[in-house]
Amino acid sequence: MTTDYQSGRIALGARLRELRTEAGLNGKDFAELLGWQRSKVSRLENGKQTPRRDDLAAWAEAAGRRDVATELDGRLTGLETRYRSLRRQYANGHRPRQEQGLVETEQTTLLRAVEVVRIPGLLQTPEYARAVFAANAAFRDVPSTDIEDAVRARMRRQQALYEPQRQFRMLLWEGALYALNAPREIMASQLDRLRSMVGMDTVELGIIPFAAELRRSPSHGFWIYDRRLVIVETLSTEMWLDDEESIALYERAWDWLAESAVYGEVAHRLIGRATAAAQKLS
Repeated sequence: MTTDYQSGRIALGARLRELRTEAGLNGKDFAELLGWQRSKVSRLENGKQTPRRDDLAAWAEAAGRRDVATELDGRLTGLETRYRSLRRQYANGHRPRQEQGLVETEQTTLLRAVEVVRIPGLLQTPEYARAVFAANAAFRDVPSTDIEDAVRARMRRQQALYEPQRQFRMLLWEGALYALNAPREIMASQLDRLRSMVGMDTVELGIIPFAAELRRSPSHGFWIYDRRLVIVETLSTEMWLDDEESIALYERAWDWLAESAVYGEVAHRLIGRATAAAQKLS
């Protein structure tokens, strides 16, 4: 499947090929001029490898087009800004990413979110957050030494829930209430906290029941910050989308999912049912 990130990389590769051919050089000669393997030139031109900044500067030099170095660098910046490697983000641990989330939340008045298989970070207990961070560190083989700092940063971010000028509209697929992203006893406590959030004046919590009729299936989670930014996380990439078309698309997805959700006392009962199931099996 071609992703938006891959499409952007292919477009950058096409621009590199254009510069090489305009210079009158074939791939073999261009690689020799750069001191690279021919396969690297091919991978970059076909969008199979993301170039480094020094690769782009060398390419512009070899093509005799130093004047396009800034353009190429800008293209790469745009790619990296919109589509951020999670492996790279977690290279220094979990705390920096949590602090980044804290900044974005502080700049936001209305936050709308959808989660499918886990409790949203803004509603997590410290124990649940700790379990999620530890599992993520193990899966991605990244440092886990700052997990406690990351948990504290996540808890600081939650202070925004109590600020009357902000609104948080959260949608959860019912399956997230049963997915054991933490041991059962931690999950039971997490669900108790979630149930306590129902009815808060700054938080609107909707549960999409298993049996709900859907106009749009909740295929993955996403977060909408006002009308300025959508953040979508895939297995390897975090997409930061700020163009009007993408924001409008995710707003429509959120609205359609919200139509299928239940709120208030009905949501409270669904969470209570999941809590009882976790407590029974713990």
